[in-house]
Amino acid sequence: MPANRAAKTIKPLPNHLLEVELADGRRGVFDLKRYLHLPALAAFRDEAYFSQVGILLGAATRPDGQDIAPATLALELQALHPA
Repeated sequence: MPANRAAKTIKPLPNHLLEVELADGRRGVFDLKRYLHLPALAAFRDEAYFSQVGILLGAATRPDGQDIAPATLALELQALHPA
């Protein structure tokens, strides 16, 4: 994995969105809703569990260790627009 794709910061937002800053400085929002049908990510449907997302080795990681790859985060990151 290229180091510039690694997640530097991650913040869960309402409606299964993640605010992400990558190591290369890009910031944006990752919409997890399109992945919630997958068995591996089904636990994220619970908002309380979803709010526990963190970073492990540059990936968005849930408490049990299941993750969203840094490359996926980088590819699907929607740029933040200034208010």
